[in-house]
Amino acid sequence: MGVARAFGRHGFQVGLIARTKDRLNALVGELTEQGVTAAAFPADIHDRGALADALAMAGDTLGPIDVLTYSPSPTGPITHASQTTAASAAAQFELHVLGAVTAVGQVLPSMRARGAGTLLLTTGVSSTVPAPFLANVGLAMAGLRNWAHALHAELRPQGIYAATVTIASGVIPGGGDADPDAIGARYYRMYQQRDRVEEIIGDIDTFRDLVAQWMSENGGSAPSTAG
Repeated sequence: MGVARAFGRHGFQVGLIARTKDRLNALVGELTEQGVTAAAFPADIHDRGALADALAMAGDTLGPIDVLTYSPSPTGPITHASQTTAASAAAQFELHVLGAVTAVGQVLPSMRARGAGTLLLTTGVSSTVPAPFLANVGLAMAGLRNWAHALHAELRPQGIYAATVTIASGVIPGGGDADPDAIGARYYRMYQQRDRVEEIIGDIDTFRDLVAQWMSENGGSAPSTAG
């Protein structure tokens, strides 16, 4: 919601997509109370047709989509490297990569026609730092980060800004840089400045230390992290 508030406070109309209609309506109500024009478009992002339809409806309702942010909530089991199966890897790839590819594919033609637009794709720290206890998530996150970098290089000459935001911490209300509104402000600055392909929120070195500690202990319970 921090991202929605950040853009809404600067005059953007906000379209929210998620699976649960009641939850979406509650979020729209919260944004409306804060003076943000918002609308809900329910869809399960695992259903690529439904996701594309929801984005099309958002465009019809709110006007051409100027900024797409893709930040799905984590779902599915997280596996260690040696426990990763084709099914567990595919589930994360479906959520993080194919969902993003579907969303971008829906909005990109209009952005190209206008010669303007912004695509901000969210990854976790495992996109950059391999972690044995986040193996299937890391596979998907690394792929999404790679694709975001490729989109940035290809689309920049066309007036379209594509970038990735790596969340290297939990999202904690009142937690300084990890506060939802602080994170939302970082997304908005990226949209304004358009001068970098990647933004890292949090301390990536802390996560590297966490991985090193886990590896030195050679097993045991995996630490809790957002991925």
